Amino acid sequence: MQPEQDIPGRILRTLKFRPKGMTITEIARALKANRNSASKHLEVMQAAGQVEARLVGNAKVYSIAQRVPLSAFLCFTKNLILVLDADLTIVQANDQCLRRFGRAKEELVGQNLQEAALPVVSSPEALTVVEGLEREQVITDICHRRDDGRESFYRMQAIPTTFEGGEKGCTIVLEDITEQKRYLRNMAFLARTAIDLVDLQPVEDIYGYILDRLQELVPGAYGYILSYSETDHQFAIRAVAGEGFREGLTELLGRDPVNLAFPATRAFDAPYHQTPLSLRDLQEFVLRPEPSSWSFYDLCFRAIPEEVCEAILERFDIVKFCFMGLVWRDHLFGMTGIFLPPGREVESRETVESFVRLASIALARRETAEQLRLSEARFRGMLDSSPFGVALVDDDRRFAYVNRRFVEIFGYEPDKGTTSPEWVRQIFPDDDYRQEAIDAWHADLERSVPGQVRPRTFTIRDRDRAKKTILSRAVTLPDGTEYITCEDITEEARAYRLLVMDIADLRRREQELLIKDQAIASTRRAVALLAPDGVVTYANAAYLALWGYPVADEVQGSDFSRFWEHPDEIREIVRTVLNGGAWHGEQTAHRNDGTRFPVDLLGTPIVAEGGRVIGMMAAATARQSRPDV
Repeated sequence: MQPEQDIPGRILRTLKFRPKGMTITEIARALKANRNSASKHLEVMQAAGQVEARLVGNAKVYSIAQRVPLSAFLCFTKNLILVLDADLTIVQANDQCLRRFGRAKEELVGQNLQEAALPVVSSPEALTVVEGLEREQVITDICHRRDDGRESFYRMQAIPTTFEGGEKGCTIVLEDITEQKRYLRNMAFLARTAIDLVDLQPVEDIYGYILDRLQELVPGAYGYILSYSETDHQFAIRAVAGEGFREGLTELLGRDPVNLAFPATRAFDAPYHQTPLSLRDLQEFVLRPEPSSWSFYDLCFRAIPEEVCEAILERFDIVKFCFMGLVWRDHLFGMTGIFLPPGREVESRETVESFVRLASIALARRETAEQLRLSEARFRGMLDSSPFGVALVDDDRRFAYVNRRFVEIFGYEPDKGTTSPEWVRQIFPDDDYRQEAIDAWHADLERSVPGQVRPRTFTIRDRDRAKKTILSRAVTLPDGTEYITCEDITEEARAYRLLVMDIADLRRREQELLIKDQAIASTRRAVALLAPDGVVTYANAAYLALWGYPVADEVQGSDFSRFWEHPDEIREIVRTVLNGGAWHGEQTAHRNDGTRFPVDLLGTPIVAEGGRVIGMMAAATARQSRPDV
């Protein structure tokens, strides 16, 4: 039997030729040793890190431990590594750790972890993890706030460690996950703000919300946001943020900066030549101690006095300025500006740009919604003020809208759930006429195309059961909606019927007058018709022949007394007749050639309906001539 103290060496030599490992029984058989003795030595060797064990079924399989020198491990990793003993004394640190903590190796090794006061690993959170470490490694994330207020994130692994002599210790591995955490946080920020901007109500201050979120991305900075009015061609400050910033600007400007407006044309003219496309990206300018390109006075488009601009930089210790346009689809809605004091930077430029674009989309949506609201209000106001009744019936044949005039015409308002068949039954109580109206409507609809007007006149009964004549004009819109206008033409229809009757009566009278006129024209007796002022308006052929005038124009328009020897007597006769009397007697007339001749004259009034005298008819017959005196 071999000496007891030589068993560990024999075990290592045996396992060297069995890379897949051996069980305790196999090792004891190979060594020709007691199984319990072999088991005891394997446990000690495992604790010392000389062998490794793994379970295969119910048996433990041992193999030689594959060990890497700690120095090699420390040099070829980008993570920060500290090795501690059981008393939390630092026994090793890699170069990455020394550079990050700014310590020399001689200064750090041999110090207690807590007393070393190292960032991250000497924090109460990290010490709690290390002190509570047992057999399993522990992984946790630790946040470290630096002196300038910025945060760093580390993933700390505390790994139980066994040294060469079997002593217990701990290895701390720190992985810098700041960028990973920042990326996840920024993605969560963009997702949250995207939802907020969608849910933001029109009455809420979107500009204040945008600026507050920019303050989250760039803490400790000052900021402002401008709106842009394309109609007025001017910018206006809508919100400012930062500790004491609004109060200080109020003092320096002599007024509240919010709603301060200045012309926008300067931004697009020389020397700026800005366009919506050039404002899409975040731009940074150094302002102090010396401006890198433009001064703050220039960046304010010279709308604020230069001395006030300098006072603003001095008051708030501003060294950098970043701005970006609120632009969506080549349309400018405003601008955002961020002022940075010393030590502050815009760390997440991509996130800032992404958020500003989200805000630009939200402003575009809000402006579009406002324009749509105004358009709808204008359209609804136009329909409500229309002198015609207007109704919209959707493709489900339900009323979507009716205006006030529609209700006035029919006497009641259809509910939004009322269907057109139900409405037809109300306004056409007679079954036969209702079916006739429906057939006419369908016939018009089949012959028409969307956009074509279909006029049709119907007689309906309103709420008071009164009959009304309605001129309906229907149009099918592209989306299937029926646009219907209704005009109450009851009085016009009545007037039309009366007009038709009057025209028929006038035609009858005209026919009668034509007969009478032909009778007068063809009679052998000289006849003249006089107006109420005694002027001849008509003379028949017999009159012209008797008086010796070749054409009627020489007689018509002349006073009737002109054709008689005693005009005064004739004027008195005319007055008598126009007053409703009649006259018959003999008078002496003179012809066109001056000769005189006796005439039997009969004057009768022309009487209209109602007994009103509208003229005189004079009938003359020549008597036997006698020699002139």
